[in-house]
Formats: sequence, C-alpha cells, structure tokens
Amino acid sequence: MTYTFPKGFLWGGATAANQFEGAYNVDGKGLSVQDVTPRGGVPATPGDKNPLITDQPTEDNLKLVGIDFYNRYKEDIALFAEMGFKVFRLSIAWSRIFPNGDELEPNEAGLAFYDKVFDELAKYGIEPLVTLSHYETPLHLARQYNGWASRDLISFYERYVRTVFTRYKDKVKYWLTFNEVNSVLHAPFMSGGIATPVEELSKQDLYQAVHHELVASALATKVGHEINPDFKIGCMVLAMPTYGMTSHPLDQLAVREFNNQNYLFSDIHARGKYPNYIKRYFKENNIAIQFAEGDAELLAEHTVDFISFSYYMSVAMAHNPEDYATGRGNIMGGITNPYLDASEWGWQIDPVGLRLVLNDFYDRYQLPLFIVENGLGARDVLVDGASGPTVEDDYRINYLREHLIQVGEALQDGVELLGYTTWGPIDLVSVSTAELSKRYGFIYVDRNDDGTGTLNRYKKKSFDWYKDVIATNGESLYKSDDN
Repeated sequence: MTYTFPKGFLWGGATAANQFEGAYNVDGKGLSVQDVTPRGGVPATPGDKNPLITDQPTEDNLKLVGIDFYNRYKEDIALFAEMGFKVFRLSIAWSRIFPNGDELEPNEAGLAFYDKVFDELAKYGIEPLVTLSHYETPLHLARQYNGWASRDLISFYERYVRTVFTRYKDKVKYWLTFNEVNSVLHAPFMSGGIATPVEELSKQDLYQAVHHELVASALATKVGHEINPDFKIGCMVLAMPTYGMTSHPLDQLAVREFNNQNYLFSDIHARGKYPNYIKRYFKENNIAIQFAEGDAELLAEHTVDFISFSYYMSVAMAHNPEDYATGRGNIMGGITNPYLDASEWGWQIDPVGLRLVLNDFYDRYQLPLFIVENGLGARDVLVDGASGPTVEDDYRINYLREHLIQVGEALQDGVELLGYTTWGPIDLVSVSTAELSKRYGFIYVDRNDDGTGTLNRYKKKSFDWYKDVIATNGESLYKSDDN
C-alpha cells in the first residue's frame, strides 16, 4: 500500500559540531572534551586504555579537522538544499561561544559563525534544529569542575543558552537541550564532561550528575520560552526497544528494569517529576538525589514541547544474560538477538523496532515526536560513475527504506511525528570510534582514517534516492526499483 507522509513533514539530516566542523582552535574557540579523545568516546574517561584521553589535542584526532564544515558550510548546505531538505539538525559548539565555559561574556566570532550558517539555511528555506549540548562540554569545565558532577555547570549552561536563545531568537525555532541525555550513565566523560575515572564513579555520583542536567534542561526550557514563546524545545534520548530472550516472566522483568533506566530521562522531561519506579532502584543502590531549593518546581513547571530520539538498534535482555552471547556492537549492551542481522560494527538492525519505539513513546507521553538520528554506518567504496566518482550504496538505501516504511506504519497507527533527520547526511567522524571509514552520508567526503584526502564531496547513489523520497513526501518508498 502506498502511503504519503503528513503535509509539512520535516525531512532532513543530522550532525554534531564536534564531528564535522573542524576549526577546533579558530576564531577564539576553546577546547572541548572531544578535542582530547582521539580514539572515540564510548566509553571515555581517564584511566581507560581505549579510548585514550590526551592532555592536549593530538594530530591523530580526526575531529580537529572533521570534514571542514566550518569553511565549506555554503557548499554543504547547497547540497542539502539540492536534496530538498526541510530541516537540518546541527549543534552549537559551547566552547565556540564560551571558550572555557565559565566566562561572563561570549566570544563574538563564534556567535557570528552560526549567524552565517543560519542565514545560509534560511536562503534555501531549511529549518534549523539546534542541539545546545552535543557531547562537547568545554574541556575547562571537565577539568576544573568535573563536568556535570558539579552543580556549578547549571549556571554556566544557563548563561550559554540564554546567550544563544537571545542571539538567534528570530532564526531558530526548534531546539534540543542535550544530545542522548541518558548516555551519561554509559559514557560519563564524553556525555557529561565527568573527569572522574569510571572505576571511581559511584551510582550516586552519576545520578546526581543526571539530576544537574535535568534541572539545567528544564531551566533552558523556561528561559527559551520567555525569550520567544514560539520556540519548540525538546529533549533528546537514545531509544532502544528491548525484547525478552524468552517468555519466562523473569526475562520479561529484566526487560522492564532495563527500559526503566531509559524511560527515566524522558519521563522527567515530559512529566516533570521522578517516577515512582526509580525510587526503589535509588533505595537499593544507596542513591539519594540532592535537590536544591526550586529544583522540583522547575522540573514540574517547564516540561518539554516534544520528545526527540536517536534510533539505531534494539537489544535483548534475560534474567541470566550470561547464558547468551553478548550483543557485540550494541551501544548499551544487551544480548545478541538471533532474529536480526547486524551492521559491520555489530549494531543489530531492526526496522520494526522503530515502529515500536514510536508507538511506545507516543502512547506514554501524548507529545509530538521527532526522529533526529537514524542511519547505517558502513565502509563505502568510491567508484567511477557516469557523472564522476560515486558510491553504490544500495545497502544504505535498503536500510533507510525499511526503517522509513515502519515510520509510515507508525504514522498510520496514530503517532504524531514532526520529522525525520538521518544521521550524518554527509560523511563525518564517528563519535564512538573516531573513524571516518564508518560512513553514514548521502555525500562522500574524501578523507581517510589516517587524515589524508582532498576533502572533496561526491554524491552517493543514496543522494538521489533520498532526494526522491523528500520530493514525493515518502511515496517513492513504496515503489520497487523495477518501476
């Protein structure tokens, strides 16, 4: 059955400043945690052998150059416009605006750069979707304050978001407060700038840091709505549907316990309070969240306008996980699901899981949803095509088509969905492995894992495929390649 997506559906792509901008020390930018993690960021804390955290940026850190979007943004945005993008998700590098994170006055050159980017997007009618903090805590805040483990970061973050909200109040409508906020439990340095070694971090430390981020997110929502009541401010979580390995009740209980660890973040963002189910977990793990005066009211009164999420994989759980093979590449662990294939990096591929996530979130919150990351990382090979170098990436087309068809099913189920942005519409540096060979884009960037390459851009086969999907508002998804 052919299905057309809703009128006004926001098609586009998603990126992060630290993975594609480059220019890490240009125009007054300070260092971020990403500038000292040349081996990737999951996990990323001092004391870990891999990735290695360095004292200063090193030449082998591909993120220092990224794909040079900082200097090539006009070329890249023109390519996004050629595909027909309605929305482009990007992040603002906090250390480009406040180099150390705790200054009183912002860096004007950093603000001016994003003015130029937003103006270029506006020229093509592309709506910006801006992540305020996307795994790029200023390094000074990590080393001087221990990142989000310190409550001091709430005020620094407020100053930063107030600055950018005010500056871009007439240029940006859609905002996300933190990227994959639930990832701080699994990658505390990368996600939360927490410099304490993993082996020394207690659950109390981690969940107190989570609380600081949640309060900061609610505060940002409050400030944003005061500056421009038309702002749409959302949270962003890593979504991961979970299956029991068997129908044994204890396996199903393991599923519920795993899901609760993830739902906690969106529950507080959307419902404004800590749910009852987490209280038992806190009690059994000696966790006592320290609330400052006004925290509870802030969380309750400034909930988000929409829920956004990344979706790459599902996981399986069991009461006795040691009886099964571990999910090798799954970000948050779990067990290998024997019914699913996997990517080259071991991420299990589950299009139906995306439909399940959409229905679960919408049933739970009755808020608009936004898929802000989804895609396939693969080792693309550049070949000669009729119009020049290209990549015959049918595997990516098939992956995205299968997932988008399930999105269409969820829309027919009654889910309210604002849009869909594929991860990495142009090749960029992987956050988990710091490789460029793990490519997601519709646009190939000639840069290699050893840093060599021209940085030239080439359209992959998927470029025209996604262009057609957008032009037909999803209708082309239901046409076979033979038609």
